[in-house]
Amino acid sequence: MEISKKRRVSEVALGFFLLSHPLPVLMHTLGVALFALLAGWPSLAWNTLTLVILAHLAMQLSIALLNDYCDRRLDTLGKRNKPIPRGLVRPNEALVAGLLCIIVMVVLLLPLNPLALAISLLYLALGQAYNLGLKSTPYSGVVFALAIPLIPVYAFVGMGRIIPLVFWLVPVAALLGVALNLANSLPDTETDAASNARTLAVALGVRGTFRLIPLLIIVSAALVAVLAITHVVRVNTWVLLPAILLTLLIVCFMVFYSGPGRSTSTRKTYFYLTVANCLLLAGGWLIGASV
Repeated sequence: MEISKKRRVSEVALGFFLLSHPLPVLMHTLGVALFALLAGWPSLAWNTLTLVILAHLAMQLSIALLNDYCDRRLDTLGKRNKPIPRGLVRPNEALVAGLLCIIVMVVLLLPLNPLALAISLLYLALGQAYNLGLKSTPYSGVVFALAIPLIPVYAFVGMGRIIPLVFWLVPVAALLGVALNLANSLPDTETDAASNARTLAVALGVRGTFRLIPLLIIVSAALVAVLAITHVVRVNTWVLLPAILLTLLIVCFMVFYSGPGRSTSTRKTYFYLTVANCLLLAGGWLIGASV
Protein backbone atom coordinates (compact mmCIF):
# COMPACT_ATOMS: atom_id res chain seq x y z
CA MET A 1 0.00 0.00 0.00
CA GLU A 2 3.03 2.26 0.09
CA ILE A 3 2.92 4.96 -2.56
CA SER A 4 6.04 5.76 -4.52
CA LYS A 5 4.69 7.65 -7.51
CA LYS A 6 4.28 11.41 -7.48
CA ARG A 7 0.64 12.43 -7.38
CA ARG A 8 -0.99 15.33 -9.19
CA VAL A 9 -3.13 17.77 -7.24
CA SER A 10 -6.17 16.64 -9.25
CA GLU A 11 -5.54 13.02 -8.20
CA VAL A 12 -5.34 13.96 -4.53
CA ALA A 13 -8.51 16.04 -4.83
CA LEU A 14 -10.31 13.15 -6.52
CA GLY A 15 -9.05 10.78 -3.83
CA PHE A 16 -10.40 12.91 -0.98
CA PHE A 17 -13.68 13.40 -2.82
CA LEU A 18 -14.15 9.63 -3.15
CA LEU A 19 -12.87 9.08 0.38
CA SER A 20 -15.62 11.36 1.72
CA HIS A 21 -18.34 8.94 0.51
CA PRO A 22 -20.11 11.92 -1.09
CA LEU A 23 -23.58 10.46 -1.70
CA PRO A 24 -24.16 8.89 1.76
CA VAL A 25 -22.73 11.99 3.46
CA LEU A 26 -24.95 14.20 1.30
CA MET A 27 -28.01 12.14 2.25
CA HIS A 28 -27.25 12.45 5.97
CA THR A 29 -26.58 16.18 5.65
CA LEU A 30 -29.82 16.75 3.75
CA GLY A 31 -31.63 14.84 6.49
CA VAL A 32 -30.22 17.10 9.20
CA ALA A 33 -30.95 20.18 7.08
CA LEU A 34 -34.58 19.07 6.64
CA PHE A 35 -35.09 18.42 10.35
CA ALA A 36 -33.34 21.66 11.33
CA LEU A 37 -35.51 23.68 8.93
CA LEU A 38 -38.63 22.09 10.39
CA ALA A 39 -37.40 22.77 13.93
CA GLY A 40 -36.73 26.44 13.23
CA TRP A 41 -39.73 27.18 10.99
CA PRO A 42 -41.11 29.81 10.58
CA SER A 43 -38.66 31.98 12.57
CA LEU A 44 -35.37 30.68 11.26
CA ALA A 45 -32.12 31.68 12.96
CA TRP A 46 -29.88 31.36 9.90
CA ASN A 47 -26.60 31.48 11.84
CA THR A 48 -27.74 28.64 14.09
CA LEU A 49 -29.07 26.66 11.12
CA THR A 50 -25.73 27.00 9.31
CA LEU A 51 -23.77 25.83 12.36
CA VAL A 52 -26.07 22.84 12.90
CA ILE A 53 -25.70 21.69 9.28
CA LEU A 54 -21.97 22.33 8.93
CA ALA A 55 -21.13 20.66 12.26
CA HIS A 56 -23.00 17.53 11.25
CA LEU A 57 -21.34 17.59 7.82
CA ALA A 58 -17.91 17.74 9.50
CA MET A 59 -18.82 14.78 11.69
CA GLN A 60 -20.07 12.70 8.75
CA LEU A 61 -16.90 13.49 6.80
CA SER A 62 -14.81 12.37 9.77
CA ILE A 63 -16.67 9.05 9.96
CA ALA A 64 -16.35 8.56 6.18
CA LEU A 65 -12.63 9.37 6.05
CA LEU A 66 -11.74 7.20 9.03
CA ASN A 67 -13.89 4.38 7.67
CA ASP A 68 -11.58 3.99 4.67
CA TYR A 69 -8.53 4.48 6.89
CA CYS A 70 -9.63 1.59 9.15
CA ASP A 71 -10.49 -0.60 6.14
CA ARG A 72 -7.30 0.15 4.19
CA ARG A 73 -5.74 -3.31 4.56
CA LEU A 74 -8.93 -5.20 3.63
CA ASP A 75 -9.51 -2.81 0.73
CA THR A 76 -6.03 -3.59 -0.59
CA LEU A 77 -7.06 -7.23 -0.86
CA GLY A 78 -10.60 -6.94 -2.19
CA LYS A 79 -11.40 -3.34 -3.21
CA ARG A 80 -8.36 -1.97 -4.98
CA ASN A 81 -10.45 0.74 -6.66
CA LYS A 82 -10.75 2.58 -3.34
CA PRO A 83 -8.72 5.85 -3.01
CA ILE A 84 -6.10 4.54 -0.55
CA PRO A 85 -5.25 1.29 -2.39
CA ARG A 86 -5.18 3.26 -5.67
CA GLY A 87 -2.56 5.57 -4.19
CA LEU A 88 -4.66 8.73 -4.52
CA VAL A 89 -4.57 9.37 -0.76
CA ARG A 90 -2.00 8.18 1.76
CA PRO A 91 -3.30 6.49 4.94
CA ASN A 92 -1.77 9.11 7.27
CA GLU A 93 -3.45 11.86 5.20
CA ALA A 94 -6.86 10.21 5.62
CA LEU A 95 -6.23 9.85 9.37
CA VAL A 96 -5.20 13.48 9.84
CA ALA A 97 -8.11 14.76 7.73
CA GLY A 98 -10.58 12.65 9.72
CA LEU A 99 -9.25 13.95 13.04
CA LEU A 100 -9.30 17.56 11.79
CA CYS A 101 -12.97 17.15 10.87
CA ILE A 102 -13.70 16.16 14.49
CA ILE A 103 -12.00 19.35 15.71
CA VAL A 104 -14.01 21.42 13.21
CA MET A 105 -17.21 19.75 14.40
CA VAL A 106 -16.53 20.59 18.04
CA VAL A 107 -15.57 24.21 17.27
CA LEU A 108 -18.76 24.73 15.25
CA LEU A 109 -20.91 23.29 18.04
CA LEU A 110 -19.45 25.37 20.87
CA PRO A 111 -21.83 28.35 20.30
CA LEU A 112 -24.89 26.04 20.36
CA ASN A 113 -26.80 24.25 23.11
CA PRO A 114 -24.30 22.03 25.04
CA LEU A 115 -26.76 19.16 24.64
CA ALA A 116 -26.30 19.37 20.86
CA LEU A 117 -22.56 18.83 21.37
CA ALA A 118 -23.22 15.86 23.68
CA ILE A 119 -25.58 14.25 21.13
CA SER A 120 -23.03 14.80 18.34
CA LEU A 121 -20.24 13.25 20.40
CA LEU A 122 -22.44 10.23 21.10
CA TYR A 123 -23.21 9.89 17.37
CA LEU A 124 -19.50 10.28 16.59
CA ALA A 125 -18.59 7.58 19.13
CA LEU A 126 -21.09 5.19 17.56
CA GLY A 127 -19.81 5.97 14.06
CA GLN A 128 -16.18 5.43 15.01
CA ALA A 129 -17.01 2.24 16.94
CA TYR A 130 -18.58 1.02 13.68
CA ASN A 131 -15.34 1.87 11.85
CA LEU A 132 -13.11 0.25 14.46
CA GLY A 133 -14.70 -3.19 14.35
CA LEU A 134 -18.46 -3.29 14.89
CA LYS A 135 -18.96 -2.93 11.13
CA SER A 136 -17.95 -6.58 10.71
CA THR A 137 -20.31 -7.92 13.38
CA PRO A 138 -24.10 -8.29 13.70
CA TYR A 139 -23.92 -5.39 16.17
CA SER A 140 -23.54 -3.05 13.18
CA GLY A 141 -27.33 -2.99 13.01
CA VAL A 142 -27.49 -1.97 16.67
CA VAL A 143 -25.13 0.94 15.96
CA PHE A 144 -27.43 2.23 13.20
CA ALA A 145 -30.51 1.68 15.39
CA LEU A 146 -28.92 3.87 18.06
CA ALA A 147 -27.33 6.47 15.78
CA ILE A 148 -30.08 7.28 13.26
CA PRO A 149 -32.61 8.46 15.91
CA LEU A 150 -30.00 10.95 17.11
CA ILE A 151 -30.20 12.87 13.81
CA PRO A 152 -33.64 14.47 14.30
CA VAL A 153 -33.04 14.88 18.05
CA TYR A 154 -29.74 16.66 17.33
CA ALA A 155 -31.34 18.93 14.72
CA PHE A 156 -34.18 20.02 17.01
CA VAL A 157 -31.93 20.45 20.06
CA GLY A 158 -29.37 22.37 18.00
CA MET A 159 -32.09 24.73 16.81
CA GLY A 160 -33.23 25.22 20.41
CA ARG A 161 -36.61 23.51 20.03
CA ILE A 162 -37.52 20.33 21.89
CA ILE A 163 -41.03 18.94 21.28
CA PRO A 164 -42.64 15.57 22.22
CA LEU A 165 -42.73 14.49 18.55
CA VAL A 166 -38.94 14.37 18.46
CA PHE A 167 -38.89 11.61 21.06
CA TRP A 168 -41.57 9.60 19.24
CA LEU A 169 -39.24 9.74 16.26
CA VAL A 170 -36.73 7.62 18.18
CA PRO A 171 -38.44 4.19 17.81
CA VAL A 172 -39.40 4.93 14.20
CA ALA A 173 -35.89 6.10 13.35
CA ALA A 174 -34.41 3.05 15.11
CA LEU A 175 -36.36 0.72 12.80
CA LEU A 176 -35.35 2.77 9.77
CA GLY A 177 -31.76 2.78 11.00
CA VAL A 178 -31.58 -1.01 10.88
CA ALA A 179 -33.08 -0.92 7.37
CA LEU A 180 -30.41 1.58 6.30
CA ASN A 181 -27.64 -0.55 7.79
CA LEU A 182 -28.84 -3.64 5.94
CA ALA A 183 -29.28 -1.77 2.64
CA ASN A 184 -25.80 -0.25 3.02
CA SER A 185 -24.30 -3.72 3.57
CA LEU A 186 -26.06 -5.41 0.65
CA PRO A 187 -23.56 -4.50 -2.13
CA ASP A 188 -20.73 -6.14 -0.15
CA THR A 189 -22.58 -9.07 1.46
CA GLU A 190 -20.89 -11.83 -0.56
CA THR A 191 -17.47 -10.16 -0.23
CA ASP A 192 -17.94 -9.73 3.52
CA ALA A 193 -18.99 -13.37 3.88
CA ALA A 194 -15.92 -14.52 1.93
CA SER A 195 -13.65 -12.50 4.24
CA ASN A 196 -15.39 -13.95 7.33
CA ALA A 197 -16.94 -10.62 8.32
CA ARG A 198 -20.10 -11.31 10.34
CA THR A 199 -22.18 -8.23 9.51
CA LEU A 200 -25.90 -8.31 10.24
CA ALA A 201 -26.56 -8.70 6.50
CA VAL A 202 -24.18 -11.70 6.34
CA ALA A 203 -25.88 -13.26 9.37
CA LEU A 204 -29.31 -12.86 7.75
CA GLY A 205 -28.14 -13.83 4.27
CA VAL A 206 -28.95 -11.96 1.07
CA ARG A 207 -32.48 -13.35 0.85
CA GLY A 208 -33.26 -12.62 4.50
CA THR A 209 -31.86 -9.11 4.20
CA PHE A 210 -33.97 -8.30 1.15
CA ARG A 211 -37.04 -9.54 3.04
CA LEU A 212 -36.36 -7.60 6.24
CA ILE A 213 -35.63 -4.15 4.73
CA PRO A 214 -39.12 -3.60 3.22
CA LEU A 215 -40.71 -5.08 6.34
CA LEU A 216 -38.90 -2.60 8.60
CA ILE A 217 -40.02 0.34 6.46
CA ILE A 218 -43.62 -0.92 6.39
CA VAL A 219 -43.67 -1.42 10.18
CA SER A 220 -42.27 2.11 10.62
CA ALA A 221 -45.00 3.54 8.37
CA ALA A 222 -47.63 1.57 10.31
CA LEU A 223 -46.33 2.92 13.63
CA VAL A 224 -46.46 6.49 12.29
CA ALA A 225 -50.04 5.89 11.10
CA VAL A 226 -51.12 4.45 14.47
CA LEU A 227 -49.63 7.41 16.37
CA ALA A 228 -51.53 9.77 14.05
CA ILE A 229 -54.85 7.88 14.18
CA THR A 230 -54.78 7.65 17.99
CA HIS A 231 -53.83 11.37 18.19
CA VAL A 232 -50.78 10.56 20.29
CA VAL A 233 -49.02 12.77 17.74
CA ARG A 234 -51.32 15.33 16.14
CA VAL A 235 -50.63 15.59 12.44
CA ASN A 236 -52.15 17.04 9.28
CA THR A 237 -53.67 14.00 7.54
CA TRP A 238 -53.46 15.61 4.10
CA VAL A 239 -49.69 15.85 4.48
CA LEU A 240 -49.01 12.53 6.20
CA LEU A 241 -51.27 10.33 4.06
CA PRO A 242 -49.52 11.08 0.72
CA ALA A 243 -46.13 10.56 2.42
CA ILE A 244 -47.16 7.13 3.72
CA LEU A 245 -48.74 6.09 0.42
CA LEU A 246 -45.66 7.21 -1.53
CA THR A 247 -43.43 5.38 0.96
CA LEU A 248 -45.35 2.14 0.38
CA LEU A 249 -45.27 2.69 -3.38
CA ILE A 250 -41.48 3.09 -3.32
CA VAL A 251 -41.22 -0.08 -1.20
CA CYS A 252 -43.10 -1.95 -3.92
CA PHE A 253 -40.74 -0.55 -6.56
CA MET A 254 -37.72 -1.55 -4.44
CA VAL A 255 -38.99 -5.13 -4.19
CA PHE A 256 -39.37 -5.42 -7.96
CA TYR A 257 -36.22 -3.43 -8.81
CA SER A 258 -33.69 -5.42 -6.81
CA GLY A 259 -33.52 -8.70 -4.96
CA PRO A 260 -31.49 -11.88 -4.38
CA GLY A 261 -32.22 -13.07 -7.92
CA ARG A 262 -31.26 -9.81 -9.61
CA SER A 263 -27.89 -8.30 -10.56
CA THR A 264 -25.72 -7.11 -7.70
CA SER A 265 -25.26 -3.86 -9.65
CA THR A 266 -28.80 -2.85 -8.58
CA ARG A 267 -27.96 -2.97 -4.88
CA LYS A 268 -26.23 0.42 -4.63
CA THR A 269 -29.26 2.13 -6.16
CA TYR A 270 -31.43 0.06 -3.82
CA PHE A 271 -29.53 1.58 -0.89
CA TYR A 272 -30.13 5.14 -2.12
CA LEU A 273 -33.81 4.33 -2.64
CA THR A 274 -33.93 3.11 0.97
CA VAL A 275 -32.31 6.33 2.20
CA ALA A 276 -34.70 8.50 0.18
CA ASN A 277 -37.69 6.49 1.38
CA CYS A 278 -36.69 6.80 5.04
CA LEU A 279 -36.26 10.57 4.64
CA LEU A 280 -39.63 10.78 2.89
CA LEU A 281 -41.46 9.00 5.70
CA ALA A 282 -39.74 10.85 8.56
CA GLY A 283 -39.86 14.21 6.77
CA GLY A 284 -43.52 13.83 5.79
CA TRP A 285 -44.41 12.97 9.37
CA LEU A 286 -42.55 15.97 10.75
CA ILE A 287 -43.98 18.36 8.17
CA GLY A 288 -47.48 17.03 8.86
CA ALA A 289 -46.99 17.62 12.57
CA SER A 290 -45.65 21.13 12.01
CA VAL A 291 -48.42 22.59 9.80
